[in-house]
Amino acid sequence: MSALGQTQGSAVHDSEANIHNQENMLSRLRGAAKNRIENRENVNPKLGNRTVLGVLENNQRRQPVLRAVKQVSGPQVVACKSEDHGRSFGEKPSTKPPAFQIHVDEPDGACAKKPSIQRAAMDCSPLTLNPAVTRLRQPLATIDLAMESSFGDSPMDMSVVDSEERSTNVNEVTEYAAEIHAHLREMELKSRPKAGYMRKQPDITNSMRAILVDWLVEVGEEYKLQNETLYLAVNYIDRFLSSMSVLRGKLQLVGTAAMLLASKFEEIYPPEVAEFVYITDDTYTKKQVLRMEHLVLTVLSFDLAAPTINQFLTQYFLHQPVSNKVESLSMFLGELSLIDCDPFLKYLPSQTAAAAFILANYTLTGGSWSKALVEVSGYTLEDLMPCIQDLHQIYLGAAQHAQQAVKEKYKGSKYHEVSLIEPPETLILN
Repeated sequence: MSALGQTQGSAVHDSEANIHNQENMLSRLRGAAKNRIENRENVNPKLGNRTVLGVLENNQRRQPVLRAVKQVSGPQVVACKSEDHGRSFGEKPSTKPPAFQIHVDEPDGACAKKPSIQRAAMDCSPLTLNPAVTRLRQPLATIDLAMESSFGDSPMDMSVVDSEERSTNVNEVTEYAAEIHAHLREMELKSRPKAGYMRKQPDITNSMRAILVDWLVEVGEEYKLQNETLYLAVNYIDRFLSSMSVLRGKLQLVGTAAMLLASKFEEIYPPEVAEFVYITDDTYTKKQVLRMEHLVLTVLSFDLAAPTINQFLTQYFLHQPVSNKVESLSMFLGELSLIDCDPFLKYLPSQTAAAAFILANYTLTGGSWSKALVEVSGYTLEDLMPCIQDLHQIYLGAAQHAQQAVKEKYKGSKYHEVSLIEPPETLILN
């Protein structure tokens, strides 16, 4: 073989050897890359689609992993530069900043947000902290809060005044008191039932209605409902009966639906529909209660915000403070007026509340209707005398009344046992 042929043969052999070496190198590189990917997947397992809270929880689990990597790899690895921070695995990097971002608190300040501080922290020795980093990482306890006094009273102030917590009456808004009272007086006219509706009812009577309201008082006590809930329920019943004729077999169903609506309107945790079915001794089904609830809402045009005797009593107590016992007796007399629709449906709630206030104050203290309340309510003592006299008659006969739920309710210490107080035989009001 010639020298030229030998040279070409050796060149070909070298070329094949180089190609073989390159393929071996590529295979080793692919294997190393594959091993890195598998190791990365073992460290950070892939998860499926998760909610925002799932992503946040995933980031919280990754913090110790990132710290461990930094300890092994040395200062070249910066934990907070992870591109997967704040997003779930498998997603593509986005230019939009993440909704949640957890910064790993590194001892050398490597995770400071500003690039200049980060570079400075990387350059300094482990035993020396950059002054800028030291200043930024001062604990919150060292911040001077003396300037807070310049802002006056803060809504977050939890200080104690005279060894007692500050108490604020949420109903006491003097700058709006006149507007609130005027609005209630306007609304009570719109939500007023018809006084003589019972004469048009073919199958129910006043005594049946009294039994129903008496039962609702017991229901309210059984489930510890607000007094306002009872007043609203009775208002819904009277307004419904003013427009609809009801058979006596369905009267309790109307009352149950009205109490359910009032509870939903007033209570924080109203009883369930099943509870109202239970208290009727399964006389009605859940479907019947819900259908009647829908009918009551339709007849009332979904207008459930009605001023009540209870609301006006609260207004009067604010303008003329009285003892707790007078307040409880006023509330007792107000609930007594709910039992009998005749004659009290002909009076507005503001009038009945004023009569209850006057009668209670007179019974316990001998007081009467102050000039301040005359200015606020617009009612003089002469204007209220018919209602006061009717309420006085009901008070005198409360012990002999067929329905005793209200009297039993106000026998408790919660209401200072005011139903046991003997009513005055005569009224001499000035």
